[in-house]
Amino acid sequence: MSGGDIAGLIAAGVFAILVAFLALPLIKLGGVFDETRAAIKELSDNVTPILEESTVTIQEANKQIARVDTITKNVAEVTGNVTSLVALFAASVGGPLIKVAGFSAAVRAGILSFRGPKQPSSRRRRSK
Repeated sequence: MSGGDIAGLIAAGVFAILVAFLALPLIKLGGVFDETRAAIKELSDNVTPILEESTVTIQEANKQIARVDTITKNVAEVTGNVTSLVALFAASVGGPLIKVAGFSAAVRAGILSFRGPKQPSSRRRRSK
């Protein structure tokens, strides 16, 4: 064996050791990729039912909102009807009541004018 052959064998050995050192991180990196793939698969398996449940929940919430909207419209209609009834009652009963109150005030004033002037009471004299 010549010196070139020995140098070639040493270079081949060094290259084999270098490949072995580089292979270890690549093997570990492959394990990291396997774990990442497994984590992503597990995440997607768990997210799918959650998304389906949230879809159902949102659909039910939309149904309830539609019901509340209907109830709100009905309450607004009833409120308008009650307002109309109150206005009608005030117009039909309020006017005559005001006239009766005015008439009774006039009758009272007329009766008091026939009685004469009011005399001070004994309580007022004592308090002075």
